[in-house]
Amino acid sequence: MALFIVLGIVFTMAVSKLLSKTLLKGISSSFVLELPPYRRPKVGSIIIRSLLDRTLFVLARAVCVAAPAGLIIWIMGNVRLGDVSLLSLSVDFFQPFGRLIGVDGVIVVAFILSFPANEILIPIMLMGYMATGVLTDYTSLSQLQGILQDAGWTSQTALSVMLLCLFHFPCATSCLTVKKETGSWKWTGLSILLPAASGTLICLIINMAVQLFHLIS
Repeated sequence: MALFIVLGIVFTMAVSKLLSKTLLKGISSSFVLELPPYRRPKVGSIIIRSLLDRTLFVLARAVCVAAPAGLIIWIMGNVRLGDVSLLSLSVDFFQPFGRLIGVDGVIVVAFILSFPANEILIPIMLMGYMATGVLTDYTSLSQLQGILQDAGWTSQTALSVMLLCLFHFPCATSCLTVKKETGSWKWTGLSILLPAASGTLICLIINMAVQLFHLIS
């Protein structure tokens, strides 16, 4: 785990250096920290402002994203073309790409469909593996282990999934925050593209090395 943390820090610094030499060349960067005036806090006003300005605002954005996303996930799992669901067709479509980076089509589709909220990644994977048509959770780690092993997971698959979790696009709510702070769809798109491309490239390199040198069983 410590190795993943160090890898994330190193890669973040490398990408920051690359951006400062290319897209952000000549643009000075600064960090401004605005301190509030020192006064005796009023507990009531703090709670009200926190609820109105932060909690409700974030929840409203999350609902606006989650509602259509839930509909899309339900359609993918339940609408069928013949005897095959749209989810299964999507899995088959992404299967070659998934194998290229050390995972499978279910994992690729799960990462795409979990864009609204990262925490639904595993339930979407289980929905794909178990063909339930609804988001599925697990009751114990041993049950999860059995499902993943039956789906053909290996140590390499687990490594690739962890790397994709470390280097993948932010959730929809975070992207909306980026859009609000930057006022630009270009930077919002870049915040999605950069980590996704980085994770894909790293998994591709590691998968090629594993296949070439038989490093992981």
